[in-house]
Amino acid sequence: MAKHIGILTAGGDSPGLNAAIRAIGKSAVSRDNKQNIRVIGFKDGFRGLMENRTMRLEGETLSNILTLGGTILGTSRDKPHKMPVSGQLMDMTDVMVENYHRHHLDALVCIGGGGTQKNAYRLAKKGINIITLPKTIDNDVSGTDYTFGFNTAMEIATRAMDRLHSTAHSHHRIIVVEVMGHNTGWIALGAGIASGADVILIPEIPYNINAISDAIRQRLHRGKNFSIVAVAEGALSVEEHEKYEKLKREKERAKGKKSIQKLEKIQEKLSEFAKHRATNTPRLSMQLEQLTGLETRLTILGHLQRGGTPSAFDRTLATQLGAACACAIREEKFGVMVAIQNNQTVLVPLKEIIGKRKNVPLDHPWIESVQRIGISLGR
Repeated sequence: MAKHIGILTAGGDSPGLNAAIRAIGKSAVSRDNKQNIRVIGFKDGFRGLMENRTMRLEGETLSNILTLGGTILGTSRDKPHKMPVSGQLMDMTDVMVENYHRHHLDALVCIGGGGTQKNAYRLAKKGINIITLPKTIDNDVSGTDYTFGFNTAMEIATRAMDRLHSTAHSHHRIIVVEVMGHNTGWIALGAGIASGADVILIPEIPYNINAISDAIRQRLHRGKNFSIVAVAEGALSVEEHEKYEKLKREKERAKGKKSIQKLEKIQEKLSEFAKHRATNTPRLSMQLEQLTGLETRLTILGHLQRGGTPSAFDRTLATQLGAACACAIREEKFGVMVAIQNNQTVLVPLKEIIGKRKNVPLDHPWIESVQRIGISLGR
């Protein structure tokens, strides 16, 4: 039976992290106190594992953290094989393995999004007993129906759009609301539907600016002199999407030919595209004002969606996954992510999910609902 368990949280912070930590710690200890299972946390993600900065996770430490946002362990986006050390990027994987054994750990739990799953798999291939949990507000981790943090972020975005409706209506304005989601549209789609947005733009469906302005003008003809436009931060126009896909294809060809010089040039173009993409929503707002004649205002919710008390759903989900994680450790099932599928916890091999992203399927019931009630998807 496992006697020593380590936990770290990596990547962006997310509501529900503390609930997951609490569930793992309490489940590990409560089953058989005679075994004296010791649970420690590494501070600030993989960097804490590399620098051997720890804290005990027991008793008082696990009390009163269920409702706390963020993570009591802290987090970072450092990668084991590309860790900034003394101004250089270094592979610190072996150091992390040493620290794992130094604490006589039987298992290491890594809680995070897609990047964390990939980094955890690297450590698993080094011989560490790894088990992961899926968290991210983006809900884009493959192999699980939901990630904890998503529901809270969607609720925050929904409440923000609810409040913006009244000012849009009062001033006869278009209000463009940008939400997070990285390269997926889960938050924008869910919050847009729940708040009654008139236009929803997501990365999975490239938009046509004329189609959006036409939809808003049709609302004007029906006496609706305001509109709410929900935009995922990764949404692109048809033209921008084609440019982005072309650059990605060129990058893959350069990789195949092992042309380092060409690969560097393409990477520079991709970096420039990323900078341009970051200002996409403000440009969209100005275009809509010009095309429709309606005063337009932009609201970018940003990191507001990450913070605060996790929703009841996220607390419950994180607790369910954390408790199942402790059970999997007890049964010595490693190299897996504890996921939720059809309301049941399942163990998904890490090698099956790394490098994959869960996008919104175009035949998803939410997409079908949007189309049936007449919300514009910008196409």
